[in-house]
Amino acid sequence: MAKLKRDIGLVGLTFISVGGIIGSGWLFGPLLAVQHAGPAAILSWIIGAVAMFVLAITFAEISAMLPIPGGIARVPQFSHGNIVSMAMGWTAWIGYNTTAPIEVEAMLKYLGPYAPWLHTADTGDLTGAGIAVALFFMLLFVVINALGVKFFTQVNATLTWAKIAIPIVLSILLIASRFDTGNFTQPGGFAPYGLQGIMAAVSTGGVIFSFIGFRHVVDMAGEVRNPKVAIPAALVLSIILCAAIYVGLQIAFIGALDPEMLKNGWASLNFCGQGPLDGVILSVGIVWFLSVLNIGSVIGPFGNGLVSTGSNARIAMALSQNGFLPKRLQILSSFGVPLWALALNFLIGILFLLTVPFTTVIALNGAAIVVSFAVGPIAVVCLRRLMPDHLRSIRIPFVKVVAITAFAVATLIVYWSGWDTVWRLGIALIVGFVLLLARFHNRLDEMDVTEALWLVPYFGGIGLISFLGQFGEGALKQIPFGWDILLCVLFSVIIFGLAVRSSLSAKKFQTYIAEEELLDPKKPVIGF
Repeated sequence: MAKLKRDIGLVGLTFISVGGIIGSGWLFGPLLAVQHAGPAAILSWIIGAVAMFVLAITFAEISAMLPIPGGIARVPQFSHGNIVSMAMGWTAWIGYNTTAPIEVEAMLKYLGPYAPWLHTADTGDLTGAGIAVALFFMLLFVVINALGVKFFTQVNATLTWAKIAIPIVLSILLIASRFDTGNFTQPGGFAPYGLQGIMAAVSTGGVIFSFIGFRHVVDMAGEVRNPKVAIPAALVLSIILCAAIYVGLQIAFIGALDPEMLKNGWASLNFCGQGPLDGVILSVGIVWFLSVLNIGSVIGPFGNGLVSTGSNARIAMALSQNGFLPKRLQILSSFGVPLWALALNFLIGILFLLTVPFTTVIALNGAAIVVSFAVGPIAVVCLRRLMPDHLRSIRIPFVKVVAITAFAVATLIVYWSGWDTVWRLGIALIVGFVLLLARFHNRLDEMDVTEALWLVPYFGGIGLISFLGQFGEGALKQIPFGWDILLCVLFSVIIFGLAVRSSLSAKKFQTYIAEEELLDPKKPVIGF
């Protein structure tokens, strides 16, 4: 039977993470951030990067120690058993299945001015020809992944070089063309909207969501050479590199603005239907760079769709190993790729593309993916107890403090997604629970129900806080801004303690870990 091939090195893995982090969001992020925070948006990017770094290092310790495919779905199996692993894996799988359709539609929207036949003139929906092109790109994602992880890594590295180079070159050109230092203090000073504005940029300004692509490192961990070094290094390097790119672009964007554009304040800054970077480029006179920017606006979504297609195949494979999806999805091709999983995800992606409105797909994507982050901070503490003497290439100091902080960050990300996103998450979880009961109704005694009970107050509490909070359409806005963040943090501390206390017993852990072939099948983890 074919096995996963460990062909991903440090550079390739770093580029997988960078490619997931830098999508098309950088085209709009600088404007959205300054509309909320003014020049202090620079601080918002730094805060977002630090918060995501804290969350990422919890996954770094786990994935370097347990380098398994589809880690977000598989790791909870070893800390809390079947139901928790399936809940986290299911939500991640649903979210990932919406990514390829979203990125393809984003690509076609950017191509729209050059190929108007892709969209209808009245509604802007995809035409028949547009749907055919979308399906072609989705199939291309599958084909590139199907040719093996080594080929996929090479293609992604080429795309990622461009995704890195374009915003860096643009930042340099903007600074060289016009850099008005007065924009950093006028109008209204450096932080015209205060701390609330800075944190609003982190949340609704999209700053924090710009960093969540690091998760692909966790999903691809089963195919990494020297995972003990490569996984933590790739996570750290990618977040630092992307933070530097985002901060540099934000500084260049602020400095390049014509002061006349700011006469009505930062919140009113707009470019009259143009993209913000397009508007600034035209304003400073480097018109020739627009064609490069347009190339970047297509490469960004293409790269994200490519990486998420590969990651999602590993999530489906992990759910199959958990018993939730058919065993056939574990079968690997001669290239060492879960081809059946790629095929299933492709078909589900087609259903999303053809039957679900684009705005609904986007909302479901954000909600379903971010909740799965919550498992890392909990699992890293639980595995300290369950695997106390196992060698760790990275060992987080003050692990409980770091993990509680990271869990609070994960909870805030879900809350900041907004009520209109969170209730869709609830629907997805209910559907997953029904499918779970249908598949295992006669085996519930094997499903680790006790270890999963903490999910009930966690999901219920997030839903209630979101409904009463400040974010998203339909939210009642009964909890004032600032107090809602404090409430989420206190709630996170309580749930974290409950979740850690609910971890597997040592006996159950030994049973599950014995079933898993890890880095070296001849040297299993048990007996460490």
